[in-house]
Amino acid sequence: MIAKVESACLVGMEAEPVCVEVSLAKGLPSFSIVGLPDAAVRESRDRVVAAIRNTGFEFPTRKVTVNLAPAELRKEGAYFDLAIAIGILMASEAIQPPRWPRALWLGELALDGSLRPVRAALPLARGLFEKLPQALVLPYENWQQISCIEGLEAYAFRDLRSVVEWLHQSELKPEIGKRTAWQPRSVRASIDMADIKGQAQAKRALEIAAAGQHNLLLMGPPGTGKSMLAQALPGIFPEWSYEEALEATQIHALGSAYIAQSLLTERPFRSPHQTASPAALIGGGEMPLPGEISLAHQGILFLDELPEFRRDALEALRQPLEEGRVHLQRVRGKAVYAAQFLLVAAMNPCPCGYRGHPRKDCICTEYQVQRYRSKISGPLIDRMDLHVEVPALKVDELFKSQVSVEASAAVQQRVIRARHRQALRGVPNARMRGTDLKRYCPLSSTVKEILGAAIDRLGFSARALDRVCRVARTIADLAASDAVESRHIAEAIQLRALDRPARASH
Repeated sequence: MIAKVESACLVGMEAEPVCVEVSLAKGLPSFSIVGLPDAAVRESRDRVVAAIRNTGFEFPTRKVTVNLAPAELRKEGAYFDLAIAIGILMASEAIQPPRWPRALWLGELALDGSLRPVRAALPLARGLFEKLPQALVLPYENWQQISCIEGLEAYAFRDLRSVVEWLHQSELKPEIGKRTAWQPRSVRASIDMADIKGQAQAKRALEIAAAGQHNLLLMGPPGTGKSMLAQALPGIFPEWSYEEALEATQIHALGSAYIAQSLLTERPFRSPHQTASPAALIGGGEMPLPGEISLAHQGILFLDELPEFRRDALEALRQPLEEGRVHLQRVRGKAVYAAQFLLVAAMNPCPCGYRGHPRKDCICTEYQVQRYRSKISGPLIDRMDLHVEVPALKVDELFKSQVSVEASAAVQQRVIRARHRQALRGVPNARMRGTDLKRYCPLSSTVKEILGAAIDRLGFSARALDRVCRVARTIADLAASDAVESRHIAEAIQLRALDRPARASH
């Protein structure tokens, strides 16, 4: 006899339906699984046999063949245990349910027949719900994770025995937890803007970066507050939406064996070490898994000591910064992961760190400075909208009272209003393309004269010119101005420090 049970697996971020076909035939007792299974799928044979017997059923003493179709799709993980067990019980007529629900079956079996949660249940459930609006049968511990999906019908169970009883008794209700509405948590950054002494221009750059989602590079000697500024940035970000939280949680569920109990409540802030490899940053592995840039989706990626990162790792960021997603291709498979993040990087002005310092002498030669800065390629610098110097504070600034300095909450309100203006246009300023720039950022003759002078003096590339216009549009939004004025363009040009001639060492 042949039984068919619908299940599914993940390929990258895409959920793919899998038909579990179970055949019982005459011959010596055996149990084989075909259809490109990986080691975890092949090992399900022992789990399924033990679970069926410990639930009180006899495992059939016949030739058992399980086919996972389509055969050309590589199957990974323990998603199929429950579907295989139900298929074997049906094929052997150990169970004869009066009804068969139109559902997809997911779950890992323990040896005693209990159901264990599967990894990445959220992206699986969401992907399947969009492709095949069917009910899901899955472990109870996965219920809380997927309960946030509106309209999804799901049946959650704790063990194989409960599943069998549910199939035979139509009036038996599966154990399902209460749906809870997701609420974003108010962001409380570890550093408030009011805690940072001085650095007015850098704080202004943080506000512009948060408002328009512009990438930011902070440059300055050690101890000037570059890391503190980056840590204060989450506190001025607006609360994220349900859709943003859902997308970010999906990626985190793929990148870790941890079974999340609900959606993430705060935007991610990722800060990888300088020794991170290209695979760690952009993703990789035999079956590609998301890297730091995808785990920072809808949040912030902070790269401290930027020139100390491997050159090939930094160059791999160029395409994701432009497209907002990363394409990974490996021998065993390929995947596309979302990677819309705000990049904040910090670096010293020279190898010793004290170029331009008012109280310490720089010992680096011009050649050493140029070699140090050349670790970051021109195309990557062009993709950074803001280059801001973070100078060493003067003695009187260190002891100055901070009474007049704005707290993060006040800055956040301006950021929220600026983002609302962008939402009405339908595109964030940092991601505006040519047609969007012409429509939303028209330039007067005076503004064009300022830009022309900047091109002649600073040698802006076409990409850098577009980014200056995008930053100017954000500055105008923060000022609640419909038009981009000359003062907005002038400030945007001032916030590209690396395009200005380098200053001599002290």
